[in-house]
Amino acid sequence: MNLVEFATRRRVTVAMVTFTFVLFGFIALRDLKVNLLPDLSYPTLTVRTEYTGAAPAEIETLISEPVEEAVGVVKRLRKLKSISRTGQSDVVLEFAWGTDMDQASLEVRDKLDVLRLPLEAKAPVLLRFNPSTEPVVRLVLTTPENSTGSEQAELMRLRRYADNELKKRLEPVDGVAAVKVAGGLEDEVQVLVDADRLAQLNIPASLVIDRLRQENVNISGGRIEEGSERYLVRTVNQFSDLDQMRDLLVTNLNGVPIRLRDVATVAQGYKEREAVIRFKGREAVELAIYKEGDANTVAAADAVAKALRGMETSNQSGPPGAKLGRGTPGSYKIDGIPVQTIEDQSKFIRNALSEVKFEALVAGLLSILIIFFFLRDGWSTSVIGLSLPVSI
Repeated sequence: MNLVEFATRRRVTVAMVTFTFVLFGFIALRDLKVNLLPDLSYPTLTVRTEYTGAAPAEIETLISEPVEEAVGVVKRLRKLKSISRTGQSDVVLEFAWGTDMDQASLEVRDKLDVLRLPLEAKAPVLLRFNPSTEPVVRLVLTTPENSTGSEQAELMRLRRYADNELKKRLEPVDGVAAVKVAGGLEDEVQVLVDADRLAQLNIPASLVIDRLRQENVNISGGRIEEGSERYLVRTVNQFSDLDQMRDLLVTNLNGVPIRLRDVATVAQGYKEREAVIRFKGREAVELAIYKEGDANTVAAADAVAKALRGMETSNQSGPPGAKLGRGTPGSYKIDGIPVQTIEDQSKFIRNALSEVKFEALVAGLLSILIIFFFLRDGWSTSVIGLSLPVSI
């Protein structure tokens, strides 16, 4: 019995086998990852450290080299390279294939916690994506229209909300690797030392710096293993408010305690601005959302949009059964703050997929018409036409 005889005599069997292949094909199509560019996922980590105003040579000496020495002993590390540019250091760690990247991340973080960098440098950030990639979603936070506060106060409030609230809510979202905040005014505690007063008391400025560093500690204390459990230990001794910082004991002179308030002014201010973000002519705060290296771009963008809708809905209230209104797609209002999507890679991908589907449909119809033109038989043409999508 040849294949043709088997197919004609066992029509039900052939139909069930064909249906099974089609079903699994649809399942595979549904779970197929969709990205703007080919997925090139490597076992890499990037340690990014920002040092505003520093030249590339300073970045290399003060940041990149100490970081390389600290993380260069991590297990299964195969290659280490650094990129030092104005105001920023990127140290890229490439691990062997098959490395547990979660465990590798913990080890790298432990090494970074004990690393001492210049006070002006920001804390190193560990990234699990290639720093050359673009964010999949960009959001901007703008000042509410009914705001009565000053522009400076509103920009500080927006930046504080983005750093302390929105960023922390979005980073745990599936597929999100990191959320980077830019723009606005970032909070900073400023200690303005009175040089004349220090000279009168014969106290070096380095002593004030050392006392602040010693009394404001948050470093790793290692790990404790108990059976199958592993605990991370940290040494935490940080100032809780400005008054506690002002009461810091700097030294004793002839039995008289000299506190920080006696030689310096402690005030709440904002850092020097690194970037100015404008949206529709108004200053705003931007959140750039990066996906994990092996994540689906469309799925990650959808997860971010779902999380934002959840935050927006949780802030709305109404009578039971009432329908809550929705604004413009990509526009949200969370805790009274307008949040707008200004860039979304998934939109381009969806448009490209729609065009591919349309072109495939047109090509299929043209193929069927050409087959019918030559065969002049509707039944034969329909059989061949059905075989086209099944074979794909």
